[in-house]
Amino acid sequence: MILRHRTKPLPLQKLDAAIPRLSPHFPGLPKMKEDAKKQQQGYSGELKVDYFFDNLAPMYTILHDVYLRENNKNFQIDSLTIANHTIFIVDSKHYQGSITFNTTLRQLTRSDGTIESGFEYPITQVKNQKFHLQNWLKQHNLGHIPVQCFVAIADPSTVVHVKGSEEEVGKHVVHAAELPEQIMKADRQFGNKGARKLSNYQIGKAILSKSREFDIDLFKRYGVKPADILPGVICPDCGLRGMERVYNGWHCGQCSCFSRNAHKKAIEDFLLLVKNSITNKECVWFLGNINRGLATRILKKSGLVYDKQHRCWRR
Repeated sequence: MILRHRTKPLPLQKLDAAIPRLSPHFPGLPKMKEDAKKQQQGYSGELKVDYFFDNLAPMYTILHDVYLRENNKNFQIDSLTIANHTIFIVDSKHYQGSITFNTTLRQLTRSDGTIESGFEYPITQVKNQKFHLQNWLKQHNLGHIPVQCFVAIADPSTVVHVKGSEEEVGKHVVHAAELPEQIMKADRQFGNKGARKLSNYQIGKAILSKSREFDIDLFKRYGVKPADILPGVICPDCGLRGMERVYNGWHCGQCSCFSRNAHKKAIEDFLLLVKNSITNKECVWFLGNINRGLATRILKKSGLVYDKQHRCWRR
């Protein structure tokens, strides 16, 4: 059973919402675009790896995107599989081209044919996650559970090279399609060695109850101010900000797109970027100075809940 499904990461949601609403001259915009591209690539890789977890879901308990706190430190795990005898950590990596694991220098390099780049060593990363999870389990009276870890290569076309010990890399690094077999095989081995049977669903629920959602302070990290977030309904076709309200919908002056519901994304952007509630007056402004009656009708149909005490709308 998949207890926690993967959703688009909140930091990526914020970046995708903010970038079209900033001036092209905003100083932090290039860095935001670069980070959004990297995060999207990572998220795409995680989704590719998640596909293969479906084969394990009928047998084991699976949680994606786990975010826990241990000894005043937060740690994040891409995917967690609680099998019959073992917990498996899986860290998804989405590399294109060819990669080389150097087991002596503890370094990963990637080559796209013209440029060679260095990265943090994935095996060290996933072992650190294992260390934190083992400590967390001990703190919650679950320290008897064995923990294993894998680095999953999302793209089957990625060529893996090794400088040093192939055996060491082979223990931890697999292409995503191999994950189900490797996890089942390792779990059987622990069972054959006498490891006790786990109540995987109950353990999964315990972890889920403590897991939070990873987030960033967008304003602090990139120097964004609330006044930098520009209002307007964004065209779903061409991305122009400032669709015009017409009868029963919205019209784009650039590509002539007509949309009945383009305002919904604008309201989501406001709640994501500005604050977690919206008033009628703020709706009027953020949707492009529409009339108050229309703003009220839109908010009533938005699925938001009206807070009478503070006279605003919330999720």
